[in-house]
Order: sequence, then structure tokens, then C-alpha cells
Amino acid sequence: MSARGKRIRFWATLVIVLLVVGGAAAGVYRFSQVQASVTFPVAQARQTDFLVIIRCRGELRAHRSVSIYTPIVPGLRIAWMAPSGENVNEGDSIIRFDSSQSQQQLAQKEAQLRQAQAALDQWVAQSRITVEQDKSDLSDAKFAVERARLQVTRMQLKSQIDGDEAKVDLGLTDQKLKVEEATIALHAVADQSKLASLTRVRDQAQADVELTKSRISQMELKAPITGFLSFNMNYSGAMSMSDVKPYKIGDNVFSGMNLGEIPDLNTLELEGKIEETDRGRIAPNQDVIVRIDSLPELTLQAKVNQISPLAEVSYSEYPYTRSFRASASVLHPDPRLRPGMNGGMDIVISRIPKAISIPAKALFTRAGKPIVYLAGRTGYKPVEVKVEARNPDEVAISGIAAGSTIALVDVERKDLKK
Repeated sequence: MSARGKRIRFWATLVIVLLVVGGAAAGVYRFSQVQASVTFPVAQARQTDFLVIIRCRGELRAHRSVSIYTPIVPGLRIAWMAPSGENVNEGDSIIRFDSSQSQQQLAQKEAQLRQAQAALDQWVAQSRITVEQDKSDLSDAKFAVERARLQVTRMQLKSQIDGDEAKVDLGLTDQKLKVEEATIALHAVADQSKLASLTRVRDQAQADVELTKSRISQMELKAPITGFLSFNMNYSGAMSMSDVKPYKIGDNVFSGMNLGEIPDLNTLELEGKIEETDRGRIAPNQDVIVRIDSLPELTLQAKVNQISPLAEVSYSEYPYTRSFRASASVLHPDPRLRPGMNGGMDIVISRIPKAISIPAKALFTRAGKPIVYLAGRTGYKPVEVKVEARNPDEVAISGIAAGSTIALVDVERKDLKK
């Protein structure tokens, strides 16, 4: 090949190489321009105290709750009741029962008591009269004996026959004295027996009156504590669950029934299930952040107050799961909170001061290493970071500055549109 041909071939190869390089550069520039022009969801890396948490679900319940029981009174019928679901103060009336029948019984029992007391008083007066009469008769009998003795002494001085006759009279008067003493003793025993019988009747009537008054006093139930009034459903006479209705005025109830309860709203706590793998990281008095599903704007501070020592098996799903129960007491309960509300609690097990925090979905993996897509002037570039701690929603990392803008999607795998 001539020198001219070599020069032509060299310049042709050079032009081709320049065209390829220029096309590649133009493609890269165009890609970066397109990437920069596309709007991705982004977030700011924040520098704050990172809370390492264990998250679980649970239900609000009151640590202190007082049940409402009907009194031990027969024939109870509801005459009035406070609306269920209201806050009540200690001492407020919450339910009243119909006491008309008991009032009638009280009037009858009081009449019987007055009658029994009158009979007792009459017998006591008669007994006193009998006692005084017996005392008089006994005195007369003793006097007759003494007189007969004097007569014996006098008659013996006159003659033997008169003395013997006086002795016979003395024996007769002495026998009369003994009969009188026996009669007095019999009267005393009879009086005591009759008095005990009438006293027992009077005491029984008094006890019946006191019992009826006690029953009437129990016809009104008052709130034992301040809290949230909650009545149970009335299952009496229900053939199916559709027949179950709340208690209402006019319903008959039995003695000693549990009508409901009053939870103390100042002792609310959220009880949840903890996985076995997390049990060892939880301890009493750890800080807890509570969120209630029905009140999403509300964030409550709480403390772990109890952890079950044994795992519980849940048979509601298969395969069966084992978990521990933990409860966190709410430090400052909101007035809108009610037992039975569902929510979640974040148990704070440790804190990382001044950590760089990003959303969990902003962290990706590239070649087995964690990266984030950092926003720049010409687009997003992958930056390798180090994960310090993880939470369900946030990740603590190092490797980027606070305030950096990062993408929330995998930029390299995202389909770009011109």
C-alpha cells in the first residue's frame, strides 16, 4: 500500500473513532439531561436522635377496672339507668331498680314489728304484776309459818294436847310455804320462757325490717370510681346473637349479676404481642410511642410496665405462632381514648444521637452493598453508605451529609420517559 493510501486509511479510522466517541458522549449527555429533567420522589436526609424501636400492634385496656354487680335482692327490675359509654364520677348514680314492692314489704314488716313490740311490752307489764303478787303471797306464807311456830310454843305451855295440835298447824303452814315457793319458781321459769319467745319474735321482726331497709338502700347503684361507664349486653332469653340487646329500663335481672364495668381512664395501657426474637431486647420502664388507629393525629408517650414471663401460643392461624405479651401504660391519657381501641406501639430500645436518618425505602443494594441515589446538578448518582441501625420506616446511615436530597426510587431501574 502506498503512503497516500495509508494516510487515507488513518484519517478514515480517526474520523470513525471520533464519531463513535462523540456519539457516546452525546448519548451520555442526553441521558443525564433526561434524568435531570425527570422528577423523582425525593426526601431529605435528617440529622437527629435516631430511635431504634420494636414495633407491634395492640389494644387499649384499663389496668384498673371495677365491675358492676346487682345487689343480693330478689325480684330486681331496672327502673332507670345512665347511658352506657359516658364518663361518670365517683358517687354518681348509674342505675336504679324498682323499689315499690320492697316499700310495701317494709310497711308490712314495720307493722309486724310494732305488734311484736306491743305484745312484748304487755307481757313484761303482766310479768311484773305476777312477780309482785308472788312476793306478797310468799310474805304471807312466811308470816303464817312464823305465827304457827309462836302458837306451838304458847300451846305447849298450856297442855300437851294443845301443843300437838299447834304442831300440826305449823306443819300445814310450812307445806303451804313450800308450795308457794314452788309456784313462784314455776312462774319465774314460765315468765322467762315467754319473755324469750316474745323477744325472739320481736328481734326477728326487727331483723326483717332492717333487711328490707338494706335492700331498699341497695336499689340505687352508684359509681365506685371515676371512669368510663360500660354496660354488658343482655343475653337473657336470647335464642341467637341477633336477639342479644343492651340492657334497658324494665328488664328483669338476677341477684349478683355482672351488669358491666367502669374502667379507670387514668390507668389506660396498650397491650400487644412481642415476637420471641425481640423479647430479650425489651425491659420494663423503656420509653414507648403509642399511636391509635382512630386518632391518627395523636401521639402518646408511654412506659413499658409489664412483660409476660411465658410465651403464649396463638391457635388462630397456622402454623402456630408463639409470642410474649407486653403492656405500656400511657403517661398522659387523652380524654378521647376508650378501652378496646386498636393501635400500635413503638418500643424504644436504644438511641443514636445526631444520626443521619433517611426513609427505609430510600436505601438500595448494589453489588451487595447499601447505596442511596444522591441528587446532583446533572442527576442522581449512587453513593455507598453504611447502615448504623434499621427501623421499619427509617434507617440510620453514615456516608452522606445532613440535608442531602436522595431519591425514593431506584433511579437506574426506573423507566425514563422523554
